[in-house]
Amino acid sequence: MQFIDEATISLTAGDGGNGIVAWRREKYVPKGGPAGGDGGRGGSIYLEATPELSTLVEFRFKRIFHAEDGRDGGASKRTGRSGDDLVVAVPVGTIVYRSEDGIPEAPLADLHTPGERLLVAKGGRGGLGNQHFATSARQAPRFAEKGEPGESRSLRLELRLLADCGIIGVPNAGKSTLLSAVSSARPKIADYPFTTLEPQLGVVRVSEDESFVMVDVPGLIEGAHEGAGLGDQFLRHVERTRVLVHLFDGAKTADQVLADKATIEHELQAWDPSLLERPILPVLSKLDLPAARETLRELRAVIPELRGISAATGEGVNELTFAVAQVIASAPARNVVVPAPRIVLTPKEAFHIEKEGSAFVISGERVERLAAMTNFDSDEALVRFEQILAKMGVERKLREMGAVEGDTVRIGPAEFTYS
Repeated sequence: MQFIDEATISLTAGDGGNGIVAWRREKYVPKGGPAGGDGGRGGSIYLEATPELSTLVEFRFKRIFHAEDGRDGGASKRTGRSGDDLVVAVPVGTIVYRSEDGIPEAPLADLHTPGERLLVAKGGRGGLGNQHFATSARQAPRFAEKGEPGESRSLRLELRLLADCGIIGVPNAGKSTLLSAVSSARPKIADYPFTTLEPQLGVVRVSEDESFVMVDVPGLIEGAHEGAGLGDQFLRHVERTRVLVHLFDGAKTADQVLADKATIEHELQAWDPSLLERPILPVLSKLDLPAARETLRELRAVIPELRGISAATGEGVNELTFAVAQVIASAPARNVVVPAPRIVLTPKEAFHIEKEGSAFVISGERVERLAAMTNFDSDEALVRFEQILAKMGVERKLREMGAVEGDTVRIGPAEFTYS
């Protein structure tokens, strides 16, 4: 089983609707002018943080999202209907990274507030109808623009749980049992390592108007910060906690507990040294076992603040809950600092031309968008396309690179003959 706190998704905003070719058709107006309407805007895609989700497991089954396309324009200069925006719900605490081939991954946002929205793919604008291309020299344009393609994005989502208190410890220390004893959470509990493969959240009620969120972080082992036992995926979830409960296994001897303590502290230090600076409440579990009381007595000589509990009988659990609540009330909230994108300022080419075999391939955001919005079946539209390329300097550059009449030129999916 793979822990779902990370997912990669692909999103494509809606394409703009096509503008159309149409004419005024009115009584007593024998030569009506152009009246083709514009296409509607394509739907955009937003991510929205919602507290109703707690994992990214939904994205295991659905990874591709597409917003609605805009509708084509209509006669009498009517604009087509815009496509509906698409809102993709993600858990609160999701960090969004832009992840695309050939481009260094860059953080976009930390969605840590319920209801927070992030525009991740913008819908294409609608194509212009033929009404916009009438001039004194061309009074009856027989072409219109196609809709602009919507933006496409590949994103990596990373979830870091928002909890006030984290329970940490080695596998089988009783963390899930404690969480189920103090909250309504019902994690899977059994007597073998790595029973918990996903962090479990529970709301702990202290009083009628006071509560806090506790997370059971799956058992950490030596090498967790390097990924052993999925540890690197689990450790990130303690970064936002205000207080940590370090739970020790009461079924072990004092020497074994001290060894476990050293292991966990080493892993926390290796992952993020600041984790050891926040309040940590050491707790010995399974106090209902006779040997645990003797272990507690021995350990208090080394760890004076150690307290004992039994989730099975309830002994010491309420006292621990109130102690955690007091620490949370006085401790500042923790935030995960998302590194700012590394911005490199380089001159942006209006277009770029490469020769691939016998063909000339033109790339660039503006020229590719222009090609996508041009109807090459229309001679008038093709003339307009060539005029714009000439103004941009594309034709001159092709000549400099040795292009001659009859050569193949490609821009995106469009292919035509140079003349």
